[in-house]
Amino acid sequence: MEISLLNQKPISIAEIKEKLEGIKKVKKELNFRAAKVYDYASEFSSLKKKEVDEIFKKIQALDIPRLKEKHIIRVIDMMPEDVEALKAVMSGEDTTLKAEDLVKIIEVIKK
Repeated sequence: MEISLLNQKPISIAEIKEKLEGIKKVKKELNFRAAKVYDYASEFSSLKKKEVDEIFKKIQALDIPRLKEKHIIRVIDMMPEDVEALKAVMSGEDTTLKAEDLVKIIEVIKK
């Protein structure tokens, strides 16, 4: 039996945490790997999924060319506080953004 990937969709740390909490309620206990991921998500996610969704929509509404869904999720997960930190977050990505676009993103995050 061959397994094939149907689609890929980036999800935030907050969404991962929420999904694992759902599994935890049903199964009462997570396996070792899931428990490690849950611990990480609990420690590094300061936002709820609803807040992530709101920020995601606001950044997406900026309609910045070359800014993909995966970039937005990465920015939300890292929550940079200034343009320099945002540049560092985006440095490993396959896109470059204009300085004014970076400022717009930071303004959305700070609200």
